[in-house]
Amino acid sequence: MIKPTILLFCFIFFFFNLYAENSDSKRLERKAKKIHNHILTLDSHNDTPLLMVRPGFDWSERHDPKTDRSRVDLVRMEEGGLDGAFFAVFVGQGPRTPEGNEAAKQKALLVMDTLLNAIHRNADKIGLALTPDDAYMLDSQGKRIAFIGVENGYPVGRDLGMIQRLYDKGARYITLVHTKNNDICDSSTDTLAYSGLSVFGNEVVAMMNRLGMMIDVSHASDSSFYDILQFTQSPILASHSCARALCDNPRNLNDDELRALAKNGGVIQMCILSDYVKTPAPNPERDSARAAVREKFRNFDDLSDEEMKQAHKEWYAIEDQFPRELATVSDVVDHIDHIVEVAGIDHVGIGTDFDGGGGVTGCYDVSEMGNITLELVKRGYSKKDIQKIWSGNLMRVMNENIKVAQLIAQKR
Repeated sequence: MIKPTILLFCFIFFFFNLYAENSDSKRLERKAKKIHNHILTLDSHNDTPLLMVRPGFDWSERHDPKTDRSRVDLVRMEEGGLDGAFFAVFVGQGPRTPEGNEAAKQKALLVMDTLLNAIHRNADKIGLALTPDDAYMLDSQGKRIAFIGVENGYPVGRDLGMIQRLYDKGARYITLVHTKNNDICDSSTDTLAYSGLSVFGNEVVAMMNRLGMMIDVSHASDSSFYDILQFTQSPILASHSCARALCDNPRNLNDDELRALAKNGGVIQMCILSDYVKTPAPNPERDSARAAVREKFRNFDDLSDEEMKQAHKEWYAIEDQFPRELATVSDVVDHIDHIVEVAGIDHVGIGTDFDGGGGVTGCYDVSEMGNITLELVKRGYSKKDIQKIWSGNLMRVMNENIKVAQLIAQKR
């Protein structure tokens, strides 16, 4: 028979440890919240402008990610302590013809103007930033920060003047390619056409260097990646990519590429789209249903507004019918740990791909961004390191692109 004193000791020991664990957990939560609220937090890539062009979508109102699929709005940015983001002007790859290029150009300008109008309508809450200094100024004014990126060089066609036009309207990076090859370079998810950059792609890289516009290598093939490194004079950006060593997807960067990116002085922004974070479990029925929708809607390329609306409806119905087991915030930070180990703390950031498929358990929308900081704190990252991950490294790369452009201008 166990003596009462031993039982009492066991109970005391159990509750003491439980209290200690809870106390330590609360301490880490307070520390993470303090850091998250003090540093500048930037997301290098979301696709929210695609929602802005939909009739009736109001960016200033709070939305529900479970019902209307929206992951980012101004209300939830504040809730999640996200100070700013690069809002992507995305155009899916369509026909590489004069007519196709013109349609892509007009679509890009429409999405960009819609975004700029949304920023203007909410000028008391958010402002457009063109430089890191602009971002810090807006933050000091208590406003959210909107940078602009362009995802897919398709709207450029073969017209370097379009790059200047996009820059003049506020774009500060271009993701050179998307899921299919374009006139600039090969995609990571298409057959090789140029084995890297095209001749025109070399001109695009030089033009972007002259403007101080960041070159985004997310979605680019491995050969395109190395060609870009060979020709660029500026540090590169991977605005939403993960580590291929942890998730073997061609969209992710392998360790040799991570080391090359670090040598270039660039930065990879950790993507939280679940399928790029953790290889999904096989689900043939879901995969078949997805493939059927992709085929029906031409891989979502060159769709009318009504076709795109119907495509979204059918795609989301599949998501509801076959819910995925999402990667977690812990899985995301596993990638950050790996990138830090391979490339160094100065070469990693965060680019969610929200509203373009991004979202994991624990960070399903922008209101939960603080959970990434909490996981970093739990793993022993310092405030200085977390500040680098959340904005410092990205702002450094942006400033270095501006400096290179100034040096090029001086030599001309």
